[in-house]
Amino acid sequence: MTAADFRRIALSLKGVEEYSHARLPAFRVAGRKFASLASQARGYGNLMLTLERQAAFVEEAPESFLPIPGGWGKVGHPYIRLAASEDVLTGALRTAWRPRIDRNAKTSRKKTGGGAQRSNR
Repeated sequence: MTAADFRRIALSLKGVEEYSHARLPAFRVAGRKFASLASQARGYGNLMLTLERQAAFVEEAPESFLPIPGGWGKVGHPYIRLAASEDVLTGALRTAWRPRIDRNAKTSRKKTGGGAQRSNR
């Protein structure tokens, strides 16, 4: 896989838009970043995960995932090797994307009243 494949997969997810973050390609949904190609020159994509998800990915597939050194890796932002299989890239990007979609849905429900509206008739 390549940076172009990473981009294609990310943009295939519902509601995703590409934007420039520090002049580097990044991907967001509902206004929240979930992945980037900030490290593409070194053969990596970057994901925004929880620490628990990051640990699970690194444990299950250390050949494809590694925590970003320093502070970013300490908060759940791993590298994913762009050479990973399409299934691995797709699964990882979906895993990073899903919480942003879920969080946005919860926020939208709160803003609109959260459910069925009652009539005063």
